[in-house]
Amino acid sequence: MKPIILDVDTGIDDALAIAYALNSPELEVIGLTTCFGNGPIEYTTRNTLVVLEKLGKTVPVYAGADKPLKRGLKKFPTHVHGEDGLGNKFDKAPAREAESEGAVDYIIRQVKKRPNEITIIAVGPLTNLALAVKKEPEIASLVKEVVIMGGAVFTAGNVTPYSEANVITDPEAADCVFSSGLPVTIVGLDVTMKTLLPKEKLADWSALNTEAADFFADMTRFYMQSYETFHPGIGGCALHDPLAVGITIDPSFVKKEKWNIKVVLEGEEIGRTVAHSEGEPKIQVCTQVEAETFLNHFLSRIF
Repeated sequence: MKPIILDVDTGIDDALAIAYALNSPELEVIGLTTCFGNGPIEYTTRNTLVVLEKLGKTVPVYAGADKPLKRGLKKFPTHVHGEDGLGNKFDKAPAREAESEGAVDYIIRQVKKRPNEITIIAVGPLTNLALAVKKEPEIASLVKEVVIMGGAVFTAGNVTPYSEANVITDPEAADCVFSSGLPVTIVGLDVTMKTLLPKEKLADWSALNTEAADFFADMTRFYMQSYETFHPGIGGCALHDPLAVGITIDPSFVKKEKWNIKVVLEGEEIGRTVAHSEGEPKIQVCTQVEAETFLNHFLSRIF
């Protein structure tokens, strides 16, 4: 089993990614770390605990960054993930609480404890990872791999024409991580927008008639409705965060190219992830995806 720390800002696709990871025998999810992003840190941490409870899983949760490295908080994407971050399906507080240790210290401690073993899957803003590298630069050489859902390297953004949501939420953090020497694989909009969970599949989930399946179907239905606003007739939603989990299980789902990546930090193109070949390329950028193969794998694991 591959030891994983899953760094999330739990909204709806994060919840799908958590379920996928926890139901995949190839992965040992040793901890979940949370960040602001799809909601304030209090919500994303609570939502992570709620999702675990719905799935009947017990994994430690560590609360992390509540704001970007250098910028103020922007408006949370309630139109995409709901006022609660869970498609307005939050019903009761989770029984468990987050651990007392913070996410940044947890990441540092685990990486030092298990050098060159741990994969970090980061599917929210990269603030926790940037703070960890700033605090202990040596961990950059001790992490086995960092798989990031973020960026739009060779395609348009989804918040502005240039930028993807996780990167523009904290562009300085993303730039820090991409220049840190961490062994990064970027799973960006280049590939995630080519994945589609068709809305018909939600009926299959509801037919299972379990609390978890009903919760996930209702939540994802809200997410799909927001997709119709931006992509009329799409008939489903992209599986952004789950794809980062998927390629950690099976790298053959994607094809990659090696580049170096800079993040634009000011002006109209702020948050843009720019590929360049100055120096030795070190970052793996996913450029193609076997979308149907991945979708079938995801669907076979979600419950």
